[in-house]
Amino acid sequence: MGPRLLRRTVLIAGLLVLTLCIGTVGFHVVDGYSFFDAFYMTLTTITTVGYQELHPLSPSGRVFNSFLILFGVSSMFFAIGVITQTIIELQLQDIFGKRRRRRMIAQLNDHFIVCGFGRVGRNASYELQREKVPFVVVDRNPDRVQRAADANMMVIAADASRDETLREAGVMRAKGLIAALPSDAENTFIILSAKTLNPKLNVVTRASEEEAEKKLRRAGADTVLTPYTMAGHRLAHAAIRPHVVEFLDFAITGPNAGILMEQVRVGSNAEFASELVRDTQAGRDLGVILVAIRKASGDMLFRPTPETPVSAGDVLIVLGEQPNLRNLERMLASVR
Repeated sequence: MGPRLLRRTVLIAGLLVLTLCIGTVGFHVVDGYSFFDAFYMTLTTITTVGYQELHPLSPSGRVFNSFLILFGVSSMFFAIGVITQTIIELQLQDIFGKRRRRRMIAQLNDHFIVCGFGRVGRNASYELQREKVPFVVVDRNPDRVQRAADANMMVIAADASRDETLREAGVMRAKGLIAALPSDAENTFIILSAKTLNPKLNVVTRASEEEAEKKLRRAGADTVLTPYTMAGHRLAHAAIRPHVVEFLDFAITGPNAGILMEQVRVGSNAEFASELVRDTQAGRDLGVILVAIRKASGDMLFRPTPETPVSAGDVLIVLGEQPNLRNLERMLASVR
């Protein structure tokens, strides 16, 4: 409930309670009604029901009742008007809000689509939001849709497995898709639809069952993560190599630790990238550490030597402070 709606609700409730209290006390004092009879008389008066008087009113009681009718009925009409206005405003806000979100989504390019706002999709969305990466959430559950909207995320309330929903989310212009629904069958269906509409789309998904991993890859998923297998591996590594796991956490979570591991694509400025490899291996302070190079062919080269060739389309895996990484991206004319 927004602050404005809360204020209106408190105003209406306070006005009605005040009217009932004034009428109840007035009938009790002026004409000696019992508190229950006075309350009932006040309620029938301000709601204009029109029942006859419970007990004959004295002239003073009729004068009081006349003022109560004017004040009470006016308060009731005012309350009805405020409630009607609020309902209309909420409906218009919902309509215009949906139109505004559609316009914003229509302007997105190279964004990500998160299908499902459950535990996995929600955490993925928060990470994208923290990284300030453009994305849109798709979920058909009203509570999850509202939760995403409350977090200032662009969200579509629809079935992510439908082609028209993916088109509305901008799948043709998207850079990647995260299929995070709890069912492997639903994720498979979404991947098939998304890859049919945009074969170049980078698709990441989760697999609830280990047997589903191959099927998801055959459907077109580029990366398949199995949470239980990953958790098991991580627990084992944390027990055996706790300092290594701690370092990787620092490198991945980034800003909180002051360093970040990032991938930087080499654009047309491959000559500078080659100099970077030589300078880094020579021990010069460039503000970043070159960890590996993923060649355009798909090969991964660890511990590159000064003679390692770098070409346009290669991806440098580097470690460093965020400002230095952003400067490196600009110098290489890369796109994240």
